Amino acid sequence: MLPANLISTLKALSLNDKPLITATPDKNTANAGKQFELGQKVQGAVQAQVAPNVFNVRVANQMLQMQLPAFIRSGDIITLQVVSLQPRLTFTLAASSNPVSTPESLSATSRLLSSLSQQPLEKSYVRPIQSAPLWTGEQAMPDTAQLANKLHDALSHSGLFYESHQAQWIAGTRPTTQLLLEPQNQLPQSQLLRTQVQPNQSQQAMSSKAVEAASTPMTTASAGTEQRIATPHIPDHLQTLVQQQMNALETRQVLWQGQVWQGQEMRWEVREESPRPNPQGADERQWTTQVDLNLPNLGDVSARLSFNGSALNLVFDVSDTQTRDKLGSASSQLIAALSERGIPVVHTQITQNEHAG
Repeated sequence: MLPANLISTLKALSLNDKPLITATPDKNTANAGKQFELGQKVQGAVQAQVAPNVFNVRVANQMLQMQLPAFIRSGDIITLQVVSLQPRLTFTLAASSNPVSTPESLSATSRLLSSLSQQPLEKSYVRPIQSAPLWTGEQAMPDTAQLANKLHDALSHSGLFYESHQAQWIAGTRPTTQLLLEPQNQLPQSQLLRTQVQPNQSQQAMSSKAVEAASTPMTTASAGTEQRIATPHIPDHLQTLVQQQMNALETRQVLWQGQVWQGQEMRWEVREESPRPNPQGADERQWTTQVDLNLPNLGDVSARLSFNGSALNLVFDVSDTQTRDKLGSASSQLIAALSERGIPVVHTQITQNEHAG
């Protein structure tokens, strides 16, 4: 199991420590966090309330918007401590007018998350656990239904959603065999070479070995690149994945890149857009997925699909006129196939871009 997983640490922060306060700077303020330092304590003057528990707070001659605890009132002077500068300026309440105070020292969990957020993200995209292509069938053209399932599994088993899958496992809706496929339950290759695991050993024994391996700090460096220091309590081979989880929570997007069939690389992006009102006036969730391919006969092709609750917008971006004409001729077949599967297409567009993909 992952010694320190993201959701558990966030729960620990909310239950055992003071809440994190994310600051939203004024639109006219650039680089709001530039004048702050990690761990610095600053005073804030609470101004007008703009929404329930949301106040304008003047900090170091800047006007920031913050969601504050219920006991805070306009006119209060509060002491804040900087716990993160990136990806967003974040404070915790060090002291306030509330007579019931809490310890002011930053917890190990806060320092861990802050340390991870400060380190550069080595890879913004997730790659498949196995190096083999997703589709390895004998057919010249991949079976689209089977390929779709393999893409689903590649993203699902990537480890990005491990904590959600743990919750499903506890609820009895996800089998143990699926949970064990994720990187959090895999020993690094170097440890596998040193460890002989018998087939009848329990998963608990495997997990304990992973934790033991993680307890020794490691430092990795590659020629010509900046040295990366391993974060305590998280195995070195999982640090990038945990950063990707934090990045996905912050940006609401996931990137995957790998071979879909032999010799064919694909870049796949899924992101959540801001909700939009539907005809009934209710906010409707919006999702966009984009696939980028360089195909032997068509060249660079980018397909962007935007979903709302009931319909699909489809945009192709191609690199030459011939490909644009081919896709235009075949677009009616694609629309018909999607409609047969209960996905109405409300808009299609094919654009030509020399730098598509």
